[in-house]
Amino acid sequence: MNILSILLPDFTLILIGFILMRMTDWGQPFWSGLEKLVYFILFPALLFVSTARTPLDLHTTGKLLQVALIAVSCGIALGWLAKPLFRAGPMIFESGVQTAFRFNSYIALAVAFRLGGEAGTSLMAVIIGFAVPVCNMAAVHALAHRSNGSLLKEMAKNPLLLATAGGTVFNLLGGSLPEVVAVTLARMGSASIALGLLMVGAGLKLNALADSRGISAYFIGVKLLALPAIALLLGRWLELPPLQLQIAVMFCALPTASSAYVLASRMGGNGPLVAYLISAGTLLSIVTLPLWLLLAG
Repeated sequence: MNILSILLPDFTLILIGFILMRMTDWGQPFWSGLEKLVYFILFPALLFVSTARTPLDLHTTGKLLQVALIAVSCGIALGWLAKPLFRAGPMIFESGVQTAFRFNSYIALAVAFRLGGEAGTSLMAVIIGFAVPVCNMAAVHALAHRSNGSLLKEMAKNPLLLATAGGTVFNLLGGSLPEVVAVTLARMGSASIALGLLMVGAGLKLNALADSRGISAYFIGVKLLALPAIALLLGRWLELPPLQLQIAVMFCALPTASSAYVLASRMGGNGPLVAYLISAGTLLSIVTLPLWLLLAG
């Protein structure tokens, strides 16, 4: 399995966005409109169709979900531990804490297929269906908490949460998407992958860590080192089957999702900082992800 071949295209898209932002005169309204298109339309379509079509068989995936969700909960707790440990400037902790536990579902599904084919993809899809709302609620809470907004209000109008919840309910009710609808939503979701990464690059500022190096290194360390270590220990303790153990550890070792940047920007957070953390985490995961898969093998 060539992890580099999986991660390099995503990082290349970030680089292309970085170059386009600085080499073109399209202006901020163009990038702002693109951001809204992905955040309100394209990415919610991906989340809805993924959760609506994912088989939710808890009999065979119960322990796997336990490991994944416990690890995510530990990531949230460790992320919030940074608040008393570091003196961060305005909207640095609130924006960056989500990078300690959110994950890139695009990379997740690609690597899962390489690990176990359709079986690996199915296992990862189940984890994503349950982990997305947990991670999004924690991320929204941090930003809404700082801005003195209402958590319930922010959640009620968050398109990512609404899409995930809607897809899950549709799935549990036994709904079946017509093929033309499913294909349309899937293609919209595919568009969100490339456009979301381009936006990360467009918002990238290489000096974003000048006043937050310590807390940034902490968040990256939690995501790429602490979470997969927790998953590996829990998975071995619960005696997960080999493929499920690899899927759980890989899920926890993923870099942060590009949608974290979109969320921070849309809620008045420090977008450039989050973009930098996503880029740095993605680059470092080229080294850390294969190592964790080797340990879980």
